Amino acid sequence: MHRPDIIGWDVGGAHVKAARLRHGRLADVVQWPCPLWLGLGQLEQVLEQAGARWPDLCACSHAVTMTGEMVDCFEQREDGVRRIAAVLARRLGAPQFYTHDTTWCAADQVGERWQQIASANWLASASHSAQRLPAAEGVLVDIGSTTTDVVAFRHGQVLTTARSDTQRLASGELVYHGVVRTPLCALARRVQWRGVEHNVMNEFFATTADVYRLTGELMPEHDQQPSADGAAKDLAHTHARLGRMVGVDARDGSADEWLALARNWRAAQVAELRGQLHRVVAAHRLGAQALAVTAGCGAFLVPELLPDGWACVGYGSAVAPAAAASAWVGVAAPAVAVAVLMASSIAGGTLAGPR
Repeated sequence: MHRPDIIGWDVGGAHVKAARLRHGRLADVVQWPCPLWLGLGQLEQVLEQAGARWPDLCACSHAVTMTGEMVDCFEQREDGVRRIAAVLARRLGAPQFYTHDTTWCAADQVGERWQQIASANWLASASHSAQRLPAAEGVLVDIGSTTTDVVAFRHGQVLTTARSDTQRLASGELVYHGVVRTPLCALARRVQWRGVEHNVMNEFFATTADVYRLTGELMPEHDQQPSADGAAKDLAHTHARLGRMVGVDARDGSADEWLALARNWRAAQVAELRGQLHRVVAAHRLGAQALAVTAGCGAFLVPELLPDGWACVGYGSAVAPAAAASAWVGVAAPAVAVAVLMASSIAGGTLAGPR
């Protein structure tokens, strides 16, 4: 019997990511900007784009996870989960929502199970990683545009008992640091400019995208969000934004000096993320020869965070290899994961097959 394709969705506050499985294999992966804080119309626009990309969208089965319920256009997280789910159910038919107990929830059950659905995307990608690497112990480190997830696993199982954002912020498993949207003033109180430590201007003058654009590590296709001042992302405007952080103008520094300043900001972020990762490693008593699975558009930072002796593999190569759209597989790891996990649930008989 022919089975429709499965599309996995990760509906965040700033982006929507989607991954399409055809005959159990990744066929397409995409990320759309979606500033959800501007209203649910942004999600509607993304779904229009998805329909243009995949004309048979409504004939597919859909697996959904989300974090977008946190944005401030919703009065409460419950309201966010309900309203996001309602838009998706109206446009996609009968989506299934991934939950914190690793089961699935139909749209008509969202109201009573919203807490199980809210911010479960990290668990999907961590569970998928653990299942695909059953002999390993280690962590999934997903450094995205806005946040970093650090999730320990061992013998095919996710180790953490934390589920809510509040619990994960307390444990260090959720860190509000990313490589695109994080304001630079959140990284350090003082930063070195021309060999002198300066207080940082606590204003939304620049973001981490400015740093990694200058270092050449942020891929242009992952740099989808507007700059802090709404201006261009060329070198001159990037220098100007960095300069504002220490009270100078773009003309006051050379290209080498702006790169040095960017590297100082980078060092501050790496130090913070390294400390959070080591906290998780210690809490779960991971061994000296453990493994890090890297994901997210900031995966390039992960090797510098690891304890000595650790190995490092990419989600897009070790967990969910795919020839198609390979640059996006790790970036959209939760979307890929929920699609694969839904396919496994259908195959295992724990979820009804596609329509």
